[in-house]
Amino acid sequence: MSDLEGKADTLRSLHVPSRPLVLVNVWDSASARIVAKAGAPAIATTSAGVAFANGYPDGQRIPRERMLEAVARVCAAVSIPVSADLESGYGDSAESLERTVAGMLEAGAVGLNLEDHSGAPTDPLVEPELQVDKIRAVREAGSKRGVPIVLNARTDSYLRGLGSKEEMFAETIRRGEAYRDAGADCVFVPGLMDPAVIGEIVKRLACPVNVLAVAGSPPIAELARLGVARVSLGSGPMRAAMTVFRRLTEEVLAKGTYSAMDGIDPHRAFNDLMSGEPR
Repeated sequence: MSDLEGKADTLRSLHVPSRPLVLVNVWDSASARIVAKAGAPAIATTSAGVAFANGYPDGQRIPRERMLEAVARVCAAVSIPVSADLESGYGDSAESLERTVAGMLEAGAVGLNLEDHSGAPTDPLVEPELQVDKIRAVREAGSKRGVPIVLNARTDSYLRGLGSKEEMFAETIRRGEAYRDAGADCVFVPGLMDPAVIGEIVKRLACPVNVLAVAGSPPIAELARLGVARVSLGSGPMRAAMTVFRRLTEEVLAKGTYSAMDGIDPHRAFNDLMSGEPR
């Protein structure tokens, strides 16, 4: 586990407020190698992207074993630290979370996302007390194996639009502080777009904060100015790639033309990318 311990320490050190770690999330070996070759210091997977690529909808519908198999392939493809998006941890009990952490470390990842979405349409977030227990269980499972896992605790108040602006802000702070104090290294708040709100959340939580970048989000330079420590693209890169594929398919079948392939990288570029040692 010594190699994993070093990678975990490296990943944690990259979470610097005002110098955010930018993560172009990946879903397979090819996307991981593309990101590594571009010079990224770390890799993060997208649970939705992995689920889609394996024929499952998002929302912890893919079995834990299938998710961990995908994480292992990503880790084998690169030499830089990998953070795995493991949704809600695939269970609420300490025993279940320990199995998830053990599988994640065996796969080679040293960080994970843990979200507080319950999956229930009427009560979409788990109680904060349960999530705190889960964070502590993950932290303990890593410590038992000698790896200081980088835990990115996600709260979905804004992403789910739960209440008024004031209510979403208050609930995010309440949960974020609890998760931070329970041992989370970073608090992930997807659904934020307003720079003023982002800045205030960063200030109030006083710990590394992760935001999800989508079309229309503030640029990286502005997020850095606001004190953000981590920027994720989530399933966006995978959906962008699949959108190009869909457009190409529709064009070929409907028109018999191939303009969607204009400007794509040559076969040799990808063949070379997959050759040799992990990057």
